[in-house]
Amino acid sequence: MLDVCLLGTGGMMPLPRRKLTSLMTRYNGSNLMIDCGEGTQVAVKEKGWSFKPIDVICFTHFHADHISGLPGLLLTMGNAERTEPLTLIGPKGLNRVVTSLRVIAPELPFDIQCRELTRPEEKFELFGYHITAFKVNHNVTCYGYTLEIKRQGKFDPRRAKEQNIPLKYWNPLQKGEKITDGETVYTPDMVLGPERKGIKITYTTDTRPVKSISEHAKDADLFICEGMYGEEDKEDKAKAYKHMTFKEAASLAKEAGVKEMWLTHYSPSLVRPEEALPEAAKIFPNTIAARDRQSVELQFEEE
Repeated sequence: MLDVCLLGTGGMMPLPRRKLTSLMTRYNGSNLMIDCGEGTQVAVKEKGWSFKPIDVICFTHFHADHISGLPGLLLTMGNAERTEPLTLIGPKGLNRVVTSLRVIAPELPFDIQCRELTRPEEKFELFGYHITAFKVNHNVTCYGYTLEIKRQGKFDPRRAKEQNIPLKYWNPLQKGEKITDGETVYTPDMVLGPERKGIKITYTTDTRPVKSISEHAKDADLFICEGMYGEEDKEDKAKAYKHMTFKEAASLAKEAGVKEMWLTHYSPSLVRPEEALPEAAKIFPNTIAARDRQSVELQFEEE
């Protein structure tokens, strides 16, 4: 199971009833965050989740509404007596930006490991998350992220017996471990069936609609996409500032064949995003105008 919470849905500036866009997920005791604007800590506390298990923070880009909450979050994590290293992922320049922000958070009881993105697509495997970062099209370097929880094939005891694999090795092989017994090597593929469908979510903000988004979101269980503007007369503004409209996001969702899309990163001028939803829903019916702390528990498919 993957817990998903869209902590905030605002773009540019926080509002009294709308926090800045940030995503947080929980899987197998490890939390992951994408973006950390001003007020993100308050959103986490309102959700009732913990700061301490955050192991990875991914940044789409370095505009303030996506990263200015980081110093305070680091201090809070330090005050929670965290000692495990924290991994940060973001565009080239991440180390310089984080070092600058840490002028006001200089002493922490844990190490920070920065992984800078320099290619159009990069992949990471951390804490059970399979992370794909892919470049999008904003007025600064910006990336979207796909998170996948893989699911290995079913254990086949018949195959294990046929190959005379000792019973004591069945459990570790089922967990994906490789076993060496003298000159004999047992590998998981000897006892596991084909990989089963896992869980997939894609998150992207601050971009024009580009092919890389629909390609990476293909067949996602959940697609979280910026809908900066919902009004009919804002298309030119979206193009000028390299953002997206509701209808453009819906077209990407339809093209990608996702199960469900949550719109986010609303303009402060978009007071009631749900009123702009009908036109987008004509393109992709399963479109939701997300609200702060919109949450879901994504489960593996039943067999």
